[in-house]
Amino acid sequence: MIHVIIADDHPVVRQGLIRILAEETDMALAAEAASGQELLDKLDKVDCDVVLLDVSMPGRGGLDILAELRRHYPKIPVLVLSVYPEDQFGLRVLKSGAAGYMNKETACDQLVNAIRKVHGGGKYVSANLAEKIAADLATDTRLPAHETLSHREYQVMCLIASGKTVSEIARELCLSQKTFSTHRTRILEKMGMKTSAQLTYYAIQNNLIDQYPVKKREG
Repeated sequence: MIHVIIADDHPVVRQGLIRILAEETDMALAAEAASGQELLDKLDKVDCDVVLLDVSMPGRGGLDILAELRRHYPKIPVLVLSVYPEDQFGLRVLKSGAAGYMNKETACDQLVNAIRKVHGGGKYVSANLAEKIAADLATDTRLPAHETLSHREYQVMCLIASGKTVSEIARELCLSQKTFSTHRTRILEKMGMKTSAQLTYYAIQNNLIDQYPVKKREG
């Protein structure tokens, strides 16, 4: 039996996923959570084989929670569910330690197959994402500049480009302003740029701002 925890802040989405699990004889709901912190709390109390994780929830961001899961529960595979396009965000999620990435519009049978695959130790990517990865390898193209950034640096870059102030970014990512400045300096060095305006222009040109899972406001 595959015991699954569903972490999503939308009750309707959770109920839909619960119904999908209920139709499978080899799957069962271990618990459900409406935030990343609730997910971490539940993992200490229940047996779990697979986590279904929404990448954008209130409080701590989904990728921050993913990093926490990788540190404390490395043997539990995480299947990330998102409304964001695979070609913009899927590869970054996989590099961050997820066992798979799925768009929420994916058919039910694909979700079930993905759960079984990651539970068995495999990785799940859609046909579209696999095709993109294969095409990148075949053409041996250089990675875009933003792919050289760490996850935290990528977050900072996107938030700078979105027009947020230093204090807003520091508060949202739980950083000191000194740490923010350090990240900004490293980002500019890696990107070969000198100003935040250049970062903003790059993010707009590469359609990064709209694709970044900005944290939802609680309440």
